Amino acid sequence: MRKPRRPARTARQRFTALYGALFLLSAVGLLAITNLLSHGVQVSEPVGNPSSRQITLAAAQEHIGLLQAQLAEAEAAQSRQLLIGSAVALAVMAAVSVLLGRVVAGRVLRPLRTITAATRRISADNLHERLAVPGPADEVKDLADTIDGLLERLEGSFAAQRRFVANASHELRTPLATMRASLDVAVAKPEPVPAQTIALADRIRTELDQVDRLLEGFLTLARTQHGALSDRATISLGRAVSAALDARAADIAAKGLTVHDGDVHDSAWTSGSLTLLSRMADNVIDNAIAHNHDGGWIRLAATADGATALLVVETGGQVLDQEQVARLAQPFQRLGPDRTGDGSGLGLSIVAAIATAHGGGLDLRARPGGGLRVAVSLPAADGQAGVPA
Repeated sequence: MRKPRRPARTARQRFTALYGALFLLSAVGLLAITNLLSHGVQVSEPVGNPSSRQITLAAAQEHIGLLQAQLAEAEAAQSRQLLIGSAVALAVMAAVSVLLGRVVAGRVLRPLRTITAATRRISADNLHERLAVPGPADEVKDLADTIDGLLERLEGSFAAQRRFVANASHELRTPLATMRASLDVAVAKPEPVPAQTIALADRIRTELDQVDRLLEGFLTLARTQHGALSDRATISLGRAVSAALDARAADIAAKGLTVHDGDVHDSAWTSGSLTLLSRMADNVIDNAIAHNHDGGWIRLAATADGATALLVVETGGQVLDQEQVARLAQPFQRLGPDRTGDGSGLGLSIVAAIATAHGGGLDLRARPGGGLRVAVSLPAADGQAGVPA
């Protein structure tokens, strides 16, 4: 049976132990030198003038023995006092060494902590930020400059990728429009058109519409990730959802869906791009309708709680796997083993990108009783603005 691995010590703990040991060894060396020097000092008894009085040899020897005993006792007392003082000083220096070691280690590692915190704040949405660590050209600044260079290359790669997606999506619209116009011309000829040709044209037109929606999704995703929020306004999430429901009343009725919108309030205000936020509400409602079963239900809530405006859409259905649900915020992710089916797989990824671009987020949860819960949180705002139907 393998023994559990002990948690690795942090760099600050290792530096603390190193500096503390150095300080402590210095203190031990200082005390040892002091102790050696104190033992080398000889205490002598002043000798009087022998001519001042006459003493016998026996009295002199007795007096010398008494002085030697007193001297030995004084040296023993001095040694004990020095030993006790050294022990107390060593204990104090041990505590001071650990404290000084921790302070010095923290001082040494402070630039690294600053670099780590700044690097964690930088993500794909703010690659334009740089560490820009000031100071002399030492190892720490070299590390920070290396990370800044890496961020610059990543920013260029992300920008090139987004430009490619936007340009390719825009350029592909022209041949799609040409193909759609050719179909219309072929079907609208005065001579009778075979039924097979009409059926084929309808099928091709449906596929062209699907590709057109896919390209529109690409353009919206690229625009959102580029941070282009030109048409900023204050919008009510409640009104945006109501407008999306009204525009899709026929689809809701065709599936026999029951909509519970008692918690939709016009007071859930947020600020941002009117076009993108309206598209976000449309995508959330489209997802709730498309991935619902006949006779199902949709529960809506648009509320404001302090600094956060919240839009929640819940649908019923089968029990879903939370791990698969969490991946729905990525492009081309669908529930199920294959990539076929209705939709392009961009709906919720566009919602996530729009929410992130506005300083919010998307939370996807599998409901315990079956179905999906989609929650979009955005910074709340004060104001009143209309939402185009």
